Amino acid sequence: MIGVIIQARMGSTRLPGKVLKLIDGISLLEYQINRIKKSTKQQKIIVATSSEAKDDAIETLCKNKGILYFRGSENDVLARYYKCAKFYKLDVVIRLTADCPLVDPIIIDKVANLFLIKNVDYCANTAPASSNMWPDGSDVEIFSFSALERAYQDANNPEDREHVTFYFWKYKSNAFRTAQLLNNENWSEFRFTIDYPEDYEAMICIVKEMKARKIFGHVSEIITILKESPDIKKLNDQYYFGLGWKQ
Repeated sequence: MIGVIIQARMGSTRLPGKVLKLIDGISLLEYQINRIKKSTKQQKIIVATSSEAKDDAIETLCKNKGILYFRGSENDVLARYYKCAKFYKLDVVIRLTADCPLVDPIIIDKVANLFLIKNVDYCANTAPASSNMWPDGSDVEIFSFSALERAYQDANNPEDREHVTFYFWKYKSNAFRTAQLLNNENWSEFRFTIDYPEDYEAMICIVKEMKARKIFGHVSEIITILKESPDIKKLNDQYYFGLGWKQ
C-alpha cells in the first residue's frame, strides 16, 4: 500500500494557521489534496497533524470533507509519521507538507517511479538541497516503511526527528539507499511554497494566473508564469530553499 502522508499544523510561527488559509475559495490543505488525487501512484491520502488543541480545526476539516487523518506528537514529527504509517498499514510512504499546495501529481509519480525502479530506501526531488534542481514548493519524498521504522528507532537528534527525512540522506554513515530525481533545467531559484505572508501573497497571484491561462499548474507551467511575471517572483524572492535548516 502506497500512501501519502501530509504533515499539517496550525502553529506556524511565521504564518499562523497557514494550512487553512483560503486560496481560490478553499483551504490550502484541501486545494493540495485535490491535486494529489490526480497522482496515479497514491492509494491513500492521510493528513497527519498534532494532538494539540490548536490543531482541532484540521481534524474538523478532515471529518467534514471525508479525509483520513491521524494525530500525534507536535515536535517529534518522525514519530507522528511512523505511528501514522503503522496505523494505516502503509508499505511505502509519500511525504508531503501542507505548505506546498501546488505540488505536482506528475512529479509525485516520477519520484515514485524512480523509487520503485531503483529499489531504494528513500527517494526525493528536492533533497539533498545541495543537488536540488527543483523549485521550493514542488517537494516530494518517498520511503519504505521499513526505512521509516529504522529511522524512528535510531534517530536521536531532535532536528532529525522534527524534519523526518534528514536521517535518510544527511548522514552517509546510515547507509540508506537513496536516489534523487534530477531535472533538465535548474529551477531551484523559484519558490511557490508558503512559509511567510509574502509567500501567501505570491501564491494568490500564481493561482490567479493559472485560472486566467486555464492551466492545471504543473511545475513547468508555474515556472513559465514566474519567468513571465517578475513582479510575482519578487514578492518572496528574499526567501530560499532550506532556510532555517541546520545542515
